[in-house]
Amino acid sequence: MQKIAIFGLGSYLPDPVMTNAELSKLVDTSDEWITSRTGIKERHLLAKGQTNTDMGHAAAVRALADAGVTADEITHVLYATCTGEYITPSASCLLCDKLGISGRFAVDINAACSGCLFSLVVARGLISAQPDAKVLLVAAEAHSARTNRLARATCVLCGDAAAALVLGSEGMGKTLAVMDDIETGTDGSLGPLLHFGGPRECGEYYKIGDTLGVDYFISMNGREVYKHAVRNMAAVSKDVLARNNLTIDDVDMLVPHQANMRIMEAVGSRLGVPEEKVFVNLTNTGNTSAASIPLAIDEARRQGALRPGMRVLTCTFGGGLTWSAALFRF
Repeated sequence: MQKIAIFGLGSYLPDPVMTNAELSKLVDTSDEWITSRTGIKERHLLAKGQTNTDMGHAAAVRALADAGVTADEITHVLYATCTGEYITPSASCLLCDKLGISGRFAVDINAACSGCLFSLVVARGLISAQPDAKVLLVAAEAHSARTNRLARATCVLCGDAAAALVLGSEGMGKTLAVMDDIETGTDGSLGPLLHFGGPRECGEYYKIGDTLGVDYFISMNGREVYKHAVRNMAAVSKDVLARNNLTIDDVDMLVPHQANMRIMEAVGSRLGVPEEKVFVNLTNTGNTSAASIPLAIDEARRQGALRPGMRVLTCTFGGGLTWSAALFRF
């Protein structure tokens, strides 16, 4: 299997923070209720006038600097998101403009919370076909724009964030990490369990002045999503380990999708990972969807928890339904 290298990593959280106490003034909830069910204390939200690709640009600039690569050297741009500011132009094209580059392959990838890992599969294919490629992968979500602040089950979960990776062939330069393996899965029959932006009935058309319907906002069957998330994240992780003749004891750190604490604890338990080996930053970020895993990895690195020589297992689950697991060597 083609292995790809991470040369640089960067992330960005917008300045505005919404605490559980502030949320409790908007909807019937409390800090105790939110914390006990999700593990979340606060989440970052876009500032007024700020966009998804503003965050993506900030993260990309940091990743490029970390890699010692200029934007002009980038050959391909992948943008993992389901909350871009437009349907078209794509977030990837907008990002290219903000970086001052054009003429590049640039495409958005929507796999919801699994978007970053799914994009790594695409990046691997591009690098296999063009070994001298330098791929910029940005994962950014602005779920605050799609969150119904009056829906207690979902308004407490999501935060806005972006993270970026500079990728290329192993051995092309100073390497931060190597992706040894990755596996993905989907089940569209379960898509209605987690969705937003649903279609209108046939023959109904939007017109100026229409009010927003409930389908505009994130909708989730929490109980069912929990079951499928735990089952699939654990199963795909075991598959990747087995394919590489590894056991969970060979893993130095598990970085699961930061969905909620109960899901992460259940996945860790099924895999037999000691609590101290599971990295968590959910408490202060909330669920940042596609940005979740690279954001967590970048924070772990900056904290010194992630060190050279460590083997890291990541796993994720999102709308679609989608799931994935990947193995990295740092």
